[in-house]
Amino acid sequence: MTIRVVIADDHRVVRAGLCYLLGQEPGIEVVGEAGDGRQTVDVVAAARPHVLLLDLYMPGSDGHAVLAALRDTPHPPAVVVLTSATGDEHLVRAMHAGATSYLLKTAPAEHVIAAVRDAAAGTASLSPELLTRLTQALRRPPPPDPLQPLSPRERDVLRLIARGHSNRQIARDLAIGEQTVKTHVRSILTKLGLQDRVQAAIFALRHRPDSHEHQP
Repeated sequence: MTIRVVIADDHRVVRAGLCYLLGQEPGIEVVGEAGDGRQTVDVVAAARPHVLLLDLYMPGSDGHAVLAALRDTPHPPAVVVLTSATGDEHLVRAMHAGATSYLLKTAPAEHVIAAVRDAAAGTASLSPELLTRLTQALRRPPPPDPLQPLSPRERDVLRLIARGHSNRQIARDLAIGEQTVKTHVRSILTKLGLQDRVQAAIFALRHRPDSHEHQP
């Protein structure tokens, strides 16, 4: 079986180098390239590769967004992350999102080729260093939830503030009184140490409060 590969990286020179490298390998065929996250999802859908070689740092939708989008597709490829992102948070997030392998761009060419072949065979591939870091990162306690001080209803209000809704719109959407909304807004600002609705909206966009459906 010929392993069909799509390469996603925003640097044309990197893509060209990977195309040349993989093109010399028997049983591997590069069937598509992409330079940003949105294009990657489209190319994968059209080319139906066995393996996606994915950078995390790309304009628009980054590699993490691509991993999330591919999870909802009927036949997602195995994903080999090849990136300069060295932080443990990127490693853990990518593996949680379904990446098969994670390589740094400093990896030798033979490691990249081996990771592609392993991914096509359904085998994960991590360097000993990255495997150690992943294990250590997973053992650490999770960071505290910045939204923990808020009640479920306050999270609902914060979510709607982030959408630019007025107090009146929030009251209508949640079927509660406008005065109750004002009380919730004051409580949110106090609990989170924020000064106004603009700061609250920015906070919400960064931390994405869960959606809850509650009866008043």
